[in-house]
Amino acid sequence: MTEKGYQAKPWLKHYADGVTEEIEFEELCLPDILERAAKRYPDKDALIFKEDKMSFKELKDKVDRLATCLSGFGIKKGDSVAILLPNLSPCVISYYAILRIGAIVVMNNPLYSDRELEHQLNDSGARALITMDIFGNRMIDLRRKTGIKQIIYTSVLGTDVKPAEDVYEWEDILSKTSPSPPAVELSFDDVAMYQYTGGTTGVSKGAMLTHRNLSCNVQQLASWLIAPLKGGLKEGQGISLSAPPFFHAFGLTAAMNSSIYLGWTQVMIPRPQPEQLLEAIRKFKPTFIFLVPTMYIGILNHPDFDKVDMKSIKFCGSGAAALPVQVIEKIQKKTGSPLMEGYGMTEASPITHVNPFGGLRKPGSVGVPIQNTLSRIVDMKDGITPVPVGEVGEIVFKGPQVMKGYLNMPDETAEALKGGWLHSGDLGKMDEDGYFYVVDRKKDMVASGGYNVYPKEIEDVYLEHPKVAEAAAIGVPHPTRGEQVKLMLVLKEGESATEEEMIEYCSDKLAKYKWPTMVEFRSELPKSAVGKILKHVLREEKT
Repeated sequence: MTEKGYQAKPWLKHYADGVTEEIEFEELCLPDILERAAKRYPDKDALIFKEDKMSFKELKDKVDRLATCLSGFGIKKGDSVAILLPNLSPCVISYYAILRIGAIVVMNNPLYSDRELEHQLNDSGARALITMDIFGNRMIDLRRKTGIKQIIYTSVLGTDVKPAEDVYEWEDILSKTSPSPPAVELSFDDVAMYQYTGGTTGVSKGAMLTHRNLSCNVQQLASWLIAPLKGGLKEGQGISLSAPPFFHAFGLTAAMNSSIYLGWTQVMIPRPQPEQLLEAIRKFKPTFIFLVPTMYIGILNHPDFDKVDMKSIKFCGSGAAALPVQVIEKIQKKTGSPLMEGYGMTEASPITHVNPFGGLRKPGSVGVPIQNTLSRIVDMKDGITPVPVGEVGEIVFKGPQVMKGYLNMPDETAEALKGGWLHSGDLGKMDEDGYFYVVDRKKDMVASGGYNVYPKEIEDVYLEHPKVAEAAAIGVPHPTRGEQVKLMLVLKEGESATEEEMIEYCSDKLAKYKWPTMVEFRSELPKSAVGKILKHVLREEKT
């Protein structure tokens, strides 16, 4: 194989039947995709929340009404509008309405503090905000520190919102507005979103995602899923569990936008706790579920897990963080369907790699590059030279789903897209078959006594311990070795252990230089909205 195995693209031979190396993409922007779905499946349920159902025709009508309203506010093509909502119907409606008039969507995490929201609202230049009643008064107070003029809030929890100028109630304003937005010409290269990174390593950055990025990534995923089914489940026939938050790129593409593209019904779960997830599976019998690892682990450990029939599920997908192999095996046994891990990042809309659906799956691997996507492992130091198969380096990739750049950050953009490749900041390796494995975050690697130690390897060992629920390893200073490994453990309910016991546990499982020298027991670990353990928070604590 030339260039250390990459030009040969060994992963192609493991693509499922019907999945081609290249897709001839439809040049359809997301509003066009919704319009097509509304024509093909007008009376099919598009959205379900609890007992409320909304057809594709009704969804399109509400999108057009809100688009007309926003246009009336003076929002025009290229302006940005912020959304601060969990997975609710108004979130889907708002997203497509903003795009409908050529404006730019700014998704925001409802768990963020005012300080974090103020940064994103100002950095994006958002002119209007769509939120819910529980955040209404906070956002009215925060508005004076931003460029926000109008606020629309949807009444969900019955929280009183104080009357204020340019503050509107969702149902009231939609009922008074006609579904007749102005015609706007959209280009595939227009920016559709400023999708902010999770900020796990500092100030969050706004990835500029174009209509091309988002539409192509949805088409890549749809082709990956539908082609191998060979006449089984088709477009317009699926029910998807929309549990990962839409304000995160994984939930946005894998759940929300893919469901619209495929004409699937999506069951929305704003608080994806184990009980709510199991109840939705029992009641709505989804055919496809896309969850993050904490959600799978949560339902697996819930006392009702064995009582819920999951045989309706034809496909399980996981992303946003690594999933322990033992969890994969238990979920696959329960559903009778494959659970495929994928990989990507916000800056890639986000999907770049997936285990083949209908092809060879390797538990523990994030799979192979999807159609129209190139990936390689490069030297950690120069970020350019491909390393040999099996060796660890930084994962880089390129494809139509890769962002235009970071908003207002030319230096960071140049660094992230160095040499025309998107640099992930993740350490990984590729095997002879072209399957990729994430070893750890580049910033999380521990340099101890001249050795590179990868915390994920240590964490995986401890997650197999019968007493351990969660594990996180970080590097802390050592007087002679540079760094040493500190391990933080959350034990399962009712369990107890000692530091000595836990260090001894790894003695026959890890080389001695990888052993943790310090163990701390905690009741919980800090996590992002999609369940990633926030290592930078742990490192910032006193050790």
